[in-house]
Amino acid sequence: MSGFTLHDLQCFDAVIQAGGFQAAAAKLHRSHPAVFAAVARLERQLGLALLDRSGYRVAPTAAGRSFHRRAQNLLRESQQLRTHAEQLAMGEESELHIVLGDLCPRPQALAVLGRFFAQCPNTRLHLHFESVSGPKERLFDDTADLIVHRIDDGDARLEAIALGEVTMVPVVAPGFLPFPIDRAIRPEQLRGLTQCVMRDSARHSPPVDYFTIDGAPQCTVADQLMKKDLIAHGLAWGHMPGFLVEEELRDGRLLSIAGRWLPGRGERLVAARRADRAHGPVAERLWAYLQTQAPVFREALGNAKRKTRG
Repeated sequence: MSGFTLHDLQCFDAVIQAGGFQAAAAKLHRSHPAVFAAVARLERQLGLALLDRSGYRVAPTAAGRSFHRRAQNLLRESQQLRTHAEQLAMGEESELHIVLGDLCPRPQALAVLGRFFAQCPNTRLHLHFESVSGPKERLFDDTADLIVHRIDDGDARLEAIALGEVTMVPVVAPGFLPFPIDRAIRPEQLRGLTQCVMRDSARHSPPVDYFTIDGAPQCTVADQLMKKDLIAHGLAWGHMPGFLVEEELRDGRLLSIAGRWLPGRGERLVAARRADRAHGPVAERLWAYLQTQAPVFREALGNAKRKTRG
């Protein structure tokens, strides 16, 4: 049996993943005959029938399924090696773009970043602030190297460092509600009252709504501090990160209306980056540093959580 190539394995893997030669060719940006020839060559070199071509669509044989499972390990290792080589070739980055989302506790984040970049005088930090789905959009537009925000669980394109849980608390100013505050307030009771919501800074992603009540009048703001001021002045109600309103809740400038029907919720705060992209040496050092600094965020968010519940 002569040696097979990574190209042949990639073509075979694409046929399995895409379900056919034409789809595999489109995925790999190669011609149909080239992909067909690569798989046939692989079968000939192995002395195995990897695909059943008797039906309308090709399907892996039992041997093909077994071989494919092993081949995937080799392809993953090949990609990791290629990524590592790209990182070695990069040298130290001249700049990094980092996005802080609207759920990020900025004093802690800025302190951590300040300490790190003080040790990297040759790398310029470009710091951006985005809201709702804006941070994630920047990652997938390749205009950010790292974000500190929420992400969807289970997205294999991303890797993340858990930084803690942000408690979202529904709050009002004293006297804002035309009825007494208790733990049985229902969303429909708030439908006639103005709700303050964050403006999504994403430019082309589908709009995402959090905690909005259908039919309620809304006012939108660009950042959480403006939202807090607007709510505190009795112009609307809304959900706020607990770490931003702990003092106001403690001294009575804001009141929580959390209860059975308005529980709020916890949002998982993470540092996230693309798992399918090469990262240079400074970005790798920053990633390792953030792992050591995660307790700083967790302590800040944990203290706020205890105080807002107290």
